[in-house]
Amino acid sequence: MILSVIVVSLLSFVGVLALAIKKNLNKILRILVGFAAGSMAGASFLVLLPEAIKTGSSQSVFLFMLLGIIAFFILENFLHWYHCHKGNCKVHRFTYLNLVGDGLHNFLDGMVIAASYLVSLPIGIVTTIAVIAHEIPQELGDFGVLIYGGLSKKKALFYNFLSALTAVVGALFVYIFKFGITNYYALLIAFAAGNFIYIATADLIPELHKETKIKKSVIQLILFLFGVFMIWFVGTVFVEG
Repeated sequence: MILSVIVVSLLSFVGVLALAIKKNLNKILRILVGFAAGSMAGASFLVLLPEAIKTGSSQSVFLFMLLGIIAFFILENFLHWYHCHKGNCKVHRFTYLNLVGDGLHNFLDGMVIAASYLVSLPIGIVTTIAVIAHEIPQELGDFGVLIYGGLSKKKALFYNFLSALTAVVGALFVYIFKFGITNYYALLIAFAAGNFIYIATADLIPELHKETKIKKSVIQLILFLFGVFMIWFVGTVFVEG
C-alpha cells in the first residue's frame, strides 16, 4: 500500500522528461491522455463501483460517487478562479495556488489508494494503475506550469515533489485511523469512483475531442479502449478470479 503511494509521489519527477522531449511533448501527452481516460473510466464503472455496491448500500454508494464528482468540480473551479488570464497579473500567485490544489488532490489520491488496499489487494492494484495513468500526464503539465510561473527547474522539481508527498500523508491518515473508518471503505471507494469519473469526463475526454485529424483520433480511441480493456482484464483476473 505505502509502496504504491510512494511510487505515485515519485511520479512528480517525470517533469524532467518534459525538458528532454520538449519537441514531442504534445504528441506524447495526447497518447497518455487517451490511455488515462480509458483506464479511469474502466476503473470507475467496472471495478470500483461494483465493489462498493457489494459491501455498502447502493443509495449511499451513488451519493458518495456524486460527492466525489462535486468535490473535484469545486477543487478545479477554485484553481480556475485564480488562474492568470491577463498579461499583467502575477503568475507566481497561480503557481503556488496550483501547488496547493495539486497537494490536496494528491492527498485524496493517497487516501483512495490506501482505502482500496484495505478492501483487497486486487482493488488496490487497479486503483493504483488508474491513478498512475492519470498522474503521468498531469505531472508533466504541472511541471510546465511551474516553469512558466517563473520557478527554476530545481525549485519546480522540489516543490512538485513536496506537493506529491501529500499522497503519502493521505495514505498514512487512512492507515492510522483504519479501525475507525472500517465501515466507510465502500463510501471511500465510491468517492474515488466519482473522482475518476469527473477527471475522465471533464478533463481528459474533452482534450481528446480537440484532435481534428482522423488518424490521430483513431489512435486515441484505440488507446482509450486499451485503457478500459486493461482495467477490465486486471479486474477479471484478480478481483473476480
